[in-house]
Amino acid sequence: MSPTSVRGQVVVVTGAARGVGELLARKLAARGARLALVGLEPDELKKVTASLGDDAACWTADVTDRAAMAQVAADVLAHFGRIDVVVANAGVATGGPFLDSDPDAFDRVIQVNLLGSIATARAFLPALLESRGYLLQIASLAALTPAPMMAAYCASKSGVEAFAHSLRAEVGHLGVTVGVGYLSWTDTDMVRGADQDEALRELRGRLPWPANRTYPLEPAVDRIAAGIARRSPHVYAQWWLRGMQSVRGGLPSVIGGALGRREMRRAAPALARQGGTRRGLVGAGGAADEAARAADHHVP
Repeated sequence: MSPTSVRGQVVVVTGAARGVGELLARKLAARGARLALVGLEPDELKKVTASLGDDAACWTADVTDRAAMAQVAADVLAHFGRIDVVVANAGVATGGPFLDSDPDAFDRVIQVNLLGSIATARAFLPALLESRGYLLQIASLAALTPAPMMAAYCASKSGVEAFAHSLRAEVGHLGVTVGVGYLSWTDTDMVRGADQDEALRELRGRLPWPANRTYPLEPAVDRIAAGIARRSPHVYAQWWLRGMQSVRGGLPSVIGGALGRREMRRAAPALARQGGTRRGLVGAGGAADEAARAADHHVP
């Protein structure tokens, strides 16, 4: 098998019902991979799985539930006989001023994006040790630079980046490769949901090029799929993100200083029009997460 091939390999993708996860599953299936899809939306997962053919299966689970993820890992291993690649992609987002955020939504972003990724790694790492496999942690531009009104998302993505880098150092000598994937604003339900917020939309529009535009999904996912095939330590869904690594050290001072104060003053009229609205999770994925948790807790 070519060192840049995933043909015949078993790949687990979390957050696979829509967006990056769904398209990544399709791209990897086209490369000959066998797919295990994990997510919170059973009907959507079944549709995606059915479209991929006999070499795909799906499991419904909340990535923050350690026991459930351990059971999924055991089931995937029993079904396919091995696990070669795991993509920790599941994620949610909220935005707006910290004090205007819904506390439960804010905490949920940390739980899913950070603790859910850790639970995913904990569940699947034993199988990856057996196969000398690859774990790709999906992070974000938000891991490279802080941003006002994105405190939960930036904190969670910075956290998973640091976690993945630490884990790479621990397991590399055992044959497991750990990578980090970075995406800027990419055309997904999450980004479209965030853009429905006037203040967030205006703030993003004032970012310097090339960070101020939304990028098409397919080229971004093509880059991620190629990075998985190469088992790359870093995967950049947009070409310019690689260059951010060299300047990231100075960004907190810039954004947390005069630039941040200026942008928040500019955002004040839009925030005033919203009247201190409590902000929940954004996009269709966020709505699905909230619905799944409500059903699990029997909330009417």
